[in-house]
Amino acid sequence: MKTLKTILLSLFIAASMGAVSASAETDAGRVTYKPAEAIDMVVAKIQAAIEGISKGASNEEAAALIKPAIDLSKEINANDKVDNARSKANRKLKSALTHAKDSSLQEAEQELRDAKKDFEALKSLI
Repeated sequence: MKTLKTILLSLFIAASMGAVSASAETDAGRVTYKPAEAIDMVVAKIQAAIEGISKGASNEEAAALIKPAIDLSKEINANDKVDNARSKANRKLKSALTHAKDSSLQEAEQELRDAKKDFEALKSLI
């Protein structure tokens, strides 16, 4: 009898966990992107920031161009390898944002170029 109770309890817990995880896929109002699509979107935002800086954007404008790339990079979600590499590339974006706020636009542009290469390399990890 004790074994039967243990088995039934285990089955109940497994079924409950399955039901909860199936219902927790995504929120109804939230847009989700495939990893490759999210990477392309981040690279496009980074390229827009690079072009803005090269055209003579002010510090605030440059920071405003970099911020969406940082926010969008959080949407890249595939596996642990991709997440670790994304985290390293994201640090370069944050560094570029700091440089832009500190009036070091040349350094910000170089950080953006490095981050762009890193984000493009993420596709090979998917």
